[in-house]
Amino acid sequence: MDRPARPLPPGMRAPRVDFRDVAAQANLTGIIISGELTTQTYVVEQTGTGVALLDYDNDGLPDIFFVQGDRLKPSSPALHPYLYHNLGGLRFQDVSEKAGLGHLGWGQGVCAGDFDNDGYVDLFVTQWGHNVLLRNMGNGTFRDVTKESGLDRPETRWSTGCAFLDYDRDGLLDLAVANYVDFDPAKTVKGTDPSSPCRWKTLVVPCGPMGLPGETMSLYHNDGQGHFTDVSRSAGVEGPKNYHGLTVLTGDFDNDGWPDFYVACDSTPSLLYHNKHNGTFEEIGLLSGTAYNQEGMAQSGMGAHAADYDGDGFLDVLKGNFASDTPTLYHNLGNNIFEDMTLDAGLAVHTQYVQWGLAFLDFDQDGRRDIFIADGHVYPVVDTVSTREHFKQPRQLYWNVNGQEFYDMSSTGGPGITALHSSRGIAVGDLDNDGAMEIVVVNLFEPPSLLKNFGEKGNSLLVQALTASGRDAIGARITVSAGGRKQIDEVRSGGYDISSGDFRCHFGLGKDTMADVAVHWPQGKIESFPGVAVNHWVVIQEGKGIVRSQPFKKTR
Repeated sequence: MDRPARPLPPGMRAPRVDFRDVAAQANLTGIIISGELTTQTYVVEQTGTGVALLDYDNDGLPDIFFVQGDRLKPSSPALHPYLYHNLGGLRFQDVSEKAGLGHLGWGQGVCAGDFDNDGYVDLFVTQWGHNVLLRNMGNGTFRDVTKESGLDRPETRWSTGCAFLDYDRDGLLDLAVANYVDFDPAKTVKGTDPSSPCRWKTLVVPCGPMGLPGETMSLYHNDGQGHFTDVSRSAGVEGPKNYHGLTVLTGDFDNDGWPDFYVACDSTPSLLYHNKHNGTFEEIGLLSGTAYNQEGMAQSGMGAHAADYDGDGFLDVLKGNFASDTPTLYHNLGNNIFEDMTLDAGLAVHTQYVQWGLAFLDFDQDGRRDIFIADGHVYPVVDTVSTREHFKQPRQLYWNVNGQEFYDMSSTGGPGITALHSSRGIAVGDLDNDGAMEIVVVNLFEPPSLLKNFGEKGNSLLVQALTASGRDAIGARITVSAGGRKQIDEVRSGGYDISSGDFRCHFGLGKDTMADVAVHWPQGKIESFPGVAVNHWVVIQEGKGIVRSQPFKKTR
């Protein structure tokens, strides 16, 4: 049951927030397909797709890659993913064909990372069928290198979320992949069959994920020669096939300097893989308190994101769930122990929404991470029954009041928040280099949304961390100190909802004009940079210091 939104403390005023959808003006017009809009046959039509932000041509402007789904009956012409080149000023050009991106299959999620350390960001696309590794050729095109990289597989499998991470700290990006359901249409009752036992509020719906065989997770080790080896079993990641994995979220959750990863699971307990520093992991979801909610219930986890929302130096976890439930906020107590603080934090407000892509982001740039959630039901037929739930749903927006509580601004956050869509993956990044973060949202059977906040904002700092070889330092922890407050963030691939965001870390700084920056590099070294001017995009390279400092562009 919904709870009333928590009021602000007496005398406190919320910032003016005005998110508007500028996708049409930006020329983001590609439509994402996932089966059929009105009549669903199988569960594969419901999960939707992800999006990645990456600067594929190294011109300093993040570009956008949208994963494309498919139809059960072949489409003519064949569906393809979309790559939009950032022209600056929030204007984009569709370069999908020019980049060599044709039909890949039934796409799901995506993660970005320079797996071969050549200075150009590559893409891994998960699919129902066969996953695809797209190598960035450095000339504006991508090439499918799945087979030669060892990431192809003879059997059909349904993969969803993924993330590049250097789990053994050897300087090479490895790959974690979530798998969803052992799905075979020939063995699954159709959602159009009136005799189907799978129902939702008396309506016949596609079966799954509950009732269908579960899956397990995968881990691939990078040998530095362009090849990956499946180490899922030897690394302790391949457990029993009892889970429905969706989003993979990386983070050093126990502050030991080694990357761990969390998997939000749908209708089964979620998973937390703790890095044991010897090439193996232990799954500690139950022991850590992140497998279930505070009532001991497994939830229908969709998206996941991490941030230190209360400023205590530990990464907390936010997870989205199905309708008749709330998002779950796991507060990190240290020592791999988490506490469900959803109710205490004021996030148990809306239960009628299916929560997919979500993110911690400081939209007013006051130094505290706020929350955005994209919603959308899975059943188009929900609109045919008398219910408060609908296929197209608004977004949710929560302002971080004091590092402990959140204030619901969903109805006052602007037309980009209240607009109705059936959304899935999201990604966050500074697409126009003005120091504020934009939100890209996948909408099923519609063009995407590009949300920009035209409301009040304080000062900020954008920090990009590069390894000595020039690759984005995935796994690096950035600490920014100013005004007596310390903030942390990490460079990560994956997260949100089967998506991948800007590698640059964004820090709101309110009225502060200078900040001290420290980088804890993936292989253990720590470097500090005092007195950095705010309202700049700062590039720090391992061993070379600040190699670029660019003031933000004024956008209005």
